[in-house]
Amino acid sequence: MSISVDWTGTTECFDRESPLIKLKDVPKRAVKLRLAMVDLDAPQYPHGGGEVAYKEQAQLAKGAFRYTGPCPPAIHQYQWTIEALDASGEPVDSAKVVVPFPPK
Repeated sequence: MSISVDWTGTTECFDRESPLIKLKDVPKRAVKLRLAMVDLDAPQYPHGGGEVAYKEQAQLAKGAFRYTGPCPPAIHQYQWTIEALDASGEPVDSAKVVVPFPPK
């Protein structure tokens, strides 16, 4: 499983709508996705994440869940983690990606 994050349309500071997230090779057993973002340059800041239903879609639209968006004083590296959950809520796969913000 893998993900990519597209910051297009994300406001400069504390956007509450998640960015566009593209999904690949999500397990067929997955019924829910749990996402979280951590600022690797300031890991103590609570950006949070969210959960969304998974129905074999190839991407999560901007605003699919609410979180606290980035607002770094310079370019920071953000690690996104996604877990695919089965019907009992157990993780069946996970993936991580690190992306800079603001985008270069």
